[in-house]
Amino acid sequence: MKKILCALFLCCSILSVAQTSQGTSTPEEVTVKGQIIEEGTNYPLEYATVSFVNQQGSTVTGGITDLDGNYAIQVPAGRYTVKVEFISYETKEIPNQNLRKNTTLPTISLAVNSESLDEVVIRAETTEVQVRLDKKIYTIGKDLTTSGATVSDALNNVPSVTVDVEGAISLRGNENVRILINGRPSAIAGFGSTDALRQLPAEAIERVEVITSPSARYDAEGTAGILNIILRKEKTLGLNGSIQTNFGVPLQSGITGNINLRTDKFNIFNTTGIRYRNSPGNAFYDNQFFPRTTIDPDTGEEIVIEPQFDRTIEERDYERKDQGFNTNLGMEYFLTDRSSITGSVFLRLGDDEDITTNRTRRFTDGDLAETTLRVENETEKDQSYQVSLNYVNNFDDDGHKLTADFQYENDMEEERSFITEQRIIPTEFEFPSEDIITEETQKEYLIQADYVLPIGENAQFEAGYRGTLQNEVTDFTLNQENEAGIFVRNDTLSNIFDYTENVHAVYTQYGNKFGKLSFLLGLRLENTQLKGDIESNLDEAAFSDALGVDIDTNFDKNYLGLFPTVNLIYELGERENVSLGYNRRINRPRGWFINPFPSRSSVTNVFQGNPDLDPAFASAFDLGYLRRWDKLTLTTSVYYQYETDSFERIQEQTGQVINGVNVVRTVPINLSTNERMGFELGLLYNPVNWLRLNGSFNYFNFKSDGSFNGVEYGTENNSWFARASSKVTLPYKIDWQTNAFYRGPTNNAQTENEGIFSMNLALSKDIMDDNGTIGFNISDVFNSRKRRSFTVADTFTSDSEFQWRQRQFTLSFTYRFNQKKQRQRGRGDGGFDEDGGDFEG
Repeated sequence: MKKILCALFLCCSILSVAQTSQGTSTPEEVTVKGQIIEEGTNYPLEYATVSFVNQQGSTVTGGITDLDGNYAIQVPAGRYTVKVEFISYETKEIPNQNLRKNTTLPTISLAVNSESLDEVVIRAETTEVQVRLDKKIYTIGKDLTTSGATVSDALNNVPSVTVDVEGAISLRGNENVRILINGRPSAIAGFGSTDALRQLPAEAIERVEVITSPSARYDAEGTAGILNIILRKEKTLGLNGSIQTNFGVPLQSGITGNINLRTDKFNIFNTTGIRYRNSPGNAFYDNQFFPRTTIDPDTGEEIVIEPQFDRTIEERDYERKDQGFNTNLGMEYFLTDRSSITGSVFLRLGDDEDITTNRTRRFTDGDLAETTLRVENETEKDQSYQVSLNYVNNFDDDGHKLTADFQYENDMEEERSFITEQRIIPTEFEFPSEDIITEETQKEYLIQADYVLPIGENAQFEAGYRGTLQNEVTDFTLNQENEAGIFVRNDTLSNIFDYTENVHAVYTQYGNKFGKLSFLLGLRLENTQLKGDIESNLDEAAFSDALGVDIDTNFDKNYLGLFPTVNLIYELGERENVSLGYNRRINRPRGWFINPFPSRSSVTNVFQGNPDLDPAFASAFDLGYLRRWDKLTLTTSVYYQYETDSFERIQEQTGQVINGVNVVRTVPINLSTNERMGFELGLLYNPVNWLRLNGSFNYFNFKSDGSFNGVEYGTENNSWFARASSKVTLPYKIDWQTNAFYRGPTNNAQTENEGIFSMNLALSKDIMDDNGTIGFNISDVFNSRKRRSFTVADTFTSDSEFQWRQRQFTLSFTYRFNQKKQRQRGRGDGGFDEDGGDFEG
């Protein structure tokens, strides 16, 4: 609580200082008005930057244009050069303007920067999409359905991206996605887990970069590609900010505020949020076990081992109460006109309580044999913090640039589970209770340097280094109740798992443009060290016997790999181009995929990691096409990926019987190959000013080939997903938006998953002279976002249904000061890129 109060006090102090600084403005001011439009189309440019530079070359003040491209800025009387900038447009200056009285300047037209080597900008009123050599950039801050939602929810509205009912993020149907924050791995996104994204407000996002063909600058991790989440950091001069509150049913509430103070010498920014959420969920499992047989080695006859037909039905209810606090405070200090250093601190605190209730019925030959009730009460306390420093030196205005980064992250999690289980039928009986304590500490250091050198008018050379050192220690203690009612440590399953992942990489890449052809060629060299050590009272042989799998309890593996990248764009016309990308990627196993100790939330169904997992390697090709018309934008792509040693989660019967229940284990393994090909289509259509439509469709074919424990797991699967969104502007400043999503059926060697449909609705109304907005949205209108699966193995079948979160109603209110609502497109950042030079955008 002290930490929360300190952070809030700091935010208030910043606001107080900022307001004081505002009060010292020059009394003799004039108002300068005008309009900024796009050359050729006369389309008004919202959020274009207008700056007033004095005769000494310093920027005195500035502002941004509104919805209609108009601006009205208070300027101290004097002589200025008026500078107008907008991302992807050529900068224009009007020199020697003597502004001694209120003045209306002539309308200024900005031309699209046709010489830009790496991007084509597509404008639509609801969505800004920038298509570049290696990625697509989506501005999602204007999506009404994300009001009061989390970052994880917002990602589910991004084309090519799906978020399943458990929060797992997929890109084009592939879950091996690398999540970056501002171009870097971050505690904000979680350490190898997406759970943290459920705790951050969607309002913190400025844009999302979907990188399906990453260049050599990026970490080679993630066979599906990379999602780079760029957080908000206002660049408008002066003091501005906003605050948003939300309240929902089932009970959820939160408040998020952001404040930004920018002067000529520094930029202070802060986003702080407090949340409370109740997320009820449910699951259902129906496992049927068939008679098991074997062959008598002497007679060759079939022998029945388990003659009885068993069936276990498990009904599970989740009650989740999540509450927490997060803040991101930073300051950018401008050392010179061309260089700056930025420091920031991120803190996240969590205090959660989950109650999972399992009701299990066991049948023998159709008759009810046993009924049990298992309750797990889990409390979890999290503390994550991240400290980062960034140095940028722009040697000139042509893109000659050096950046250096240092980042330290620490995540501490203490999870305690108290499990009770009782038999109700045939006779009442209390099974021994369990008290489980899991303490997890994760640390990560990041050191990175990138150098960009333009060569001539169109060429560019780039080189850099990145080192990531990560350590994860999981201390698992299992205390079980004995006959005397005393809890005693189980030395068989209690353990400490120490896992280290160190990655060092150097890269270089070169890009150029010849006529209508732009290309970017790169090569990355990475060395990966995966090191694990298990502290347990069991020796290796006993350990393997106890867990039912042969493992190496102490391993140290090194992998050295080259990762080439090729990205091409050919301009067929001013509004039409084709692109081709190739890259080689790696999928490194994460800690929970390697930790061999099984989960204990369910007796019937457990998940167990596999320390023998090796990294998977993939080669991917992507062929894209872009066409723009006045009111319609079309993007399509065809992609192919071939992966070796790919991960696959398989289910098998362990042979163990606990409390009379057969145990089914899910374990990840390396399959030999994984082949994926698909087609993607996206449309943005604005037929009239009051109606905006967009949609996407993704179809893919998936083939895998491999075996485990003598069982073949090869399979072929065809699936697809589609989303559609419509936004209608109604009278009285009311907006209405509908988002719909459908994922088609999928399957692997053992499991068939049914299709999933969900729909979100949202309404918003601007009030208080557009400084305030009231919003209402319904998430999962039909309460249909459920995963239904059916698994068939040699000795059993499993029919299941899982719903992470039920339908949600949310009411929100947003108030902005010194900001205007972003109706059409996010403000351009003047060419500054969070993750690289001109070729990276």
